[in-house]
Amino acid sequence: MPQRREIGELLIGSLPAVTVPAEARSLAREFQLGGVILFARNIEAPEQVAELSHDVQQLATEQPLWVSVDQEGGRVARLRKPFTEWPPMATLGRSGQVALAERFGTALAAELRAVGITLDYAPVLDIHTNPKNPIIGDRALAGDAEVVATFGAAIIRALQAGGVAACGKHFPGHGDTSTDSHLELPLVEHPPDRIRRVEFVPFRRAIEAEVAFIMTAHVLVPSLDDQRPATLSSRIVNGMLREELGYQGIILSDDLEMKAIAKSWSVPDAAVEAIAAGCDGLLICSGDLDLQAQTLEALVYAVEDGRLSAKRVDDALLRARRAKHRFLTTPAMPAGAKALRQVLGADEHRRVADEMARFL
Repeated sequence: MPQRREIGELLIGSLPAVTVPAEARSLAREFQLGGVILFARNIEAPEQVAELSHDVQQLATEQPLWVSVDQEGGRVARLRKPFTEWPPMATLGRSGQVALAERFGTALAAELRAVGITLDYAPVLDIHTNPKNPIIGDRALAGDAEVVATFGAAIIRALQAGGVAACGKHFPGHGDTSTDSHLELPLVEHPPDRIRRVEFVPFRRAIEAEVAFIMTAHVLVPSLDDQRPATLSSRIVNGMLREELGYQGIILSDDLEMKAIAKSWSVPDAAVEAIAAGCDGLLICSGDLDLQAQTLEALVYAVEDGRLSAKRVDDALLRARRAKHRFLTTPAMPAGAKALRQVLGADEHRRVADEMARFL
């Protein structure tokens, strides 16, 4: 039976402001937390982000914490100037230059590590096959599966060589949807053979590149599971991603507070269902620390009453520790102000961004 404290490692939670509040320190005393995701509300300046990353690490007891962020480029970028401001990833696919994608990943990793960030929720591996898609668009590398696969794998390898864990998203594919999962549950109406032939291609290549994390999509795919969204579907998460595709890294839920899930499940209930389905980690992103505590309590109770098997939790915890051993054995030491000025927005990084911008 996993210990109560260990259950906290399943959570990558969030903070309400630019410092670590007393409530987060209290939660970390009770549970061994998995990590923290940063949003614009947590970011004032590079020196402050570096200090915040350091303070987050002080919450650790037995295991270091992930300090994570959505830094894709384009409209999904939490870190703005003086960090390099990257064009959207679609520019890389249009460029046809894999070497440019590698330079992008290398530069991005250097800037993230400089402020103590160790996990980036990138690259997007969705294929932009629906021009009416309101949420993916130019976040996708391309509308062609092979292009997305090639460039996605290049970014993964470069990021991870630079000491930042990459996260491919959103499995089993969010590219051909016409609604935003932040607001409602999108529908993917393709048959299984099409999904295996097209949507799975970038994920297979990411797995070959040893991507550390894969994030699930809050989408309903009736041909795969007509009852549950992908994040909560054992058929999709365990049956397809884990068993069929053979992925051995961390499967992470997208934010459980998104309305695609939250309209039908409470966050604590969704968390139990996601772990039972095969997810190894959970994102809860609003900064509501009470909700994060309630969710961890729900997971503890679910193990105690048998709704969630101890073996399933132990498996998730083992994967989490393997990934931390791989990336966090040498902690990211946030740089001082002078060193930050030399890394963030460096000339070479700006040249990469300028080359990408030629393909806007």
